[in-house]
Amino acid sequence: MEMQLKPIKRPRGRPQVRSDDETRSVLIDAANEQFKKAGYASTNINSIAQMAGVSTKTLYRLFPTKGDLFSEVVERRIGSFLIGVDEHSLEGLELRDGLERLLIAYGRLTLSLDTIAITRLVISESERFPELATVFFQKAITRTSRAMERWLSAQRDKKAIALDDVAIATGMLRGMMTMEPQRAVMLGQLGEISDDEIVSRARRCCELFLNGCANI
Repeated sequence: MEMQLKPIKRPRGRPQVRSDDETRSVLIDAANEQFKKAGYASTNINSIAQMAGVSTKTLYRLFPTKGDLFSEVVERRIGSFLIGVDEHSLEGLELRDGLERLLIAYGRLTLSLDTIAITRLVISESERFPELATVFFQKAITRTSRAMERWLSAQRDKKAIALDDVAIATGMLRGMMTMEPQRAVMLGQLGEISDDEIVSRARRCCELFLNGCANI
């Protein structure tokens, strides 16, 4: 007798959809790509939604404005840096090792092609969209500076280094680490900065800085 195969029962209802958190992440990725490709002014909300595979209604529910998307693009990049240089990750390291790790993390953030593209976008479009400069200054420049200032202040308090003004020292340290190579890439004189070059530069900057503020 031939056995009859029962049809496979399929679950009823709509197929499972992404959570809001997953959708936000996909939209931020899409926005980042569109901003780099087209610039801020020319990036269309519809193109971001289409690239992310969501409706514009969903996009506007999660990000009411294009500026909100840009803010989250910056927030994501800075967040990864801050996690890598918080008090716990640097705790227990000797002065030189801690400073090298801080500078390497900062170099990897600021000298990446993604960050350079965002920086170029802000500089080129901030006159028309001043809110871009505000977001970038507050979420990128100020937050990374404060993270470095906190670490340097802690080293000064432990008498490991001698600094009269931590904020000024932080600015000098940041400029020494990134200004020259970042400008070279932005002006088209250098294609890309390798990770080996970032690590090497961080070590040289560390040496120069510590020689200048050694507590002797």
